Amino acid sequence: MSDIKVDGFKASDLMVNLHSAFDGFTDAQRQAQVKKTKGIFELRITNDDKKEAVWTIDLKKNGAILKGLASPKADVTLIMSDDTFSQLASGKIDGQKAFLTGKLKAKGNIMLATKLAAVLQMAKDKAKL
Repeated sequence: MSDIKVDGFKASDLMVNLHSAFDGFTDAQRQAQVKKTKGIFELRITNDDKKEAVWTIDLKKNGAILKGLASPKADVTLIMSDDTFSQLASGKIDGQKAFLTGKLKAKGNIMLATKLAAVLQMAKDKAKL
């Protein structure tokens, strides 16, 4: 799990929690999530020091969270600040509002980006169990 963590990012702890949630899934649960989502998200998060960290959520093949660039290429790349990601993950702001106000930028399959909230919510629910 420590290979997911990047110092200086609030998003880092959220990604570690998401990684733990995915690790807790049975193979059937993981495959169900992959089947429902069918995509690779690349998250490019910038902190207050203007440093960037990149995480990949692969829900196309194996249902994994990785630090670094997507391989194969991401279906959608989401670019946002550390604060915006924290607000998305906590439900304080929704993706559509973040996108429309310029806090979230998307490249690639924008419709797939709408599924990120469900992925974050699923992990949040799993973490509460």
